Amino acid sequence: MPFPELAAAARACTLCAAHLPHGCRPVLRGTPAARLLIVGQAPGARVHATGIPWNDPSGNRLRQWLAMPPESFYDENRIAIVPMGLCYPGTAPKGGDYPPRPECAPLWHPRLRAALPAVRLTLLIGQYAQAYYLGDRRRPTMTGTVAAWRDYAPDLIPLPHPSWRNTAWLKKNPWFEEELIPALRRRVADALAT
Repeated sequence: MPFPELAAAARACTLCAAHLPHGCRPVLRGTPAARLLIVGQAPGARVHATGIPWNDPSGNRLRQWLAMPPESFYDENRIAIVPMGLCYPGTAPKGGDYPPRPECAPLWHPRLRAALPAVRLTLLIGQYAQAYYLGDRRRPTMTGTVAAWRDYAPDLIPLPHPSWRNTAWLKKNPWFEEELIPALRRRVADALAT
């Protein structure tokens, strides 16, 4: 099935409705021409409200890492965005959002990914995307997986989640901004080049 039809079916999905305290609002973007795929965790409250992925402080940090203005980031003909959980899972009692619903990625990712034939590079943002796409190739920790980013070349780059909750992680791991961010920018530019 072509990507537009699959995306429409995904946006109409209600499989997890009983588990979503704020209801279903699947959020994804892309076209078959997209050359970069961004796989994050799940939409947050602001993204759920607006329907625009990465439309929050985490998205601002991600665009900073990519050195990309919003108008480029949201160009669906160049960049597809498909989170592990398409809907906002709600906020956990101790803060932070619940994990993506486990039913979502197995149902939608294989079909959506197959309908994105032009993708040259996939960014795996956070532990859920890394677990799903890397399987037993990932390291025991998210830090170890991100530190081993060269091992997943040329198709994949694992990244930490750009949430403010990871600010301390970024300070403890200066290699991320010194080594990985410049390489990330180069690889993204290469993937998006015509």
